[in-house]
Amino acid sequence: MKTILILAFLIFSLESFAQTAKDKQAILSVLENQRLNWNKGDLEAFMQGYVKSDSLLFVGSKGPTYGWQQTLDNYKKTYSGKAGMGQLTFGIKKVNFLNKDVAFVLGSWHLKRQQDEPQGYFTLLFKKLNGDWKIFVDHSS
Repeated sequence: MKTILILAFLIFSLESFAQTAKDKQAILSVLENQRLNWNKGDLEAFMQGYVKSDSLLFVGSKGPTYGWQQTLDNYKKTYSGKAGMGQLTFGIKKVNFLNKDVAFVLGSWHLKRQQDEPQGYFTLLFKKLNGDWKIFVDHSS
């Protein structure tokens, strides 16, 4: 009986690890797609990484913004045109799962533009909704 319990625990642990690795890769893919779309100058496609909801929370240097559309509008005002957007790179420092459907991501961002190279850090909360990982909280500075 003891052997069966240990075996069941090991199988469950391996399945959980495999699921976590798969989910981590899915989250990293969301971020990579955002980076690629940003670098193409396509803010609408970039925003597909966020939950399309009024409950989206974006916290930046000007304070909190609520809602997908308002976040997109702010991006359009702040980063006008491809030259204003520059080339984005991310440095992912940590992906931690808070539970099976919520993950915390810590990373850095860097923009290379003709006139400057702003950079900073971000913390993101991802939520798995209908099988897809979406950002529902973004704090970037």
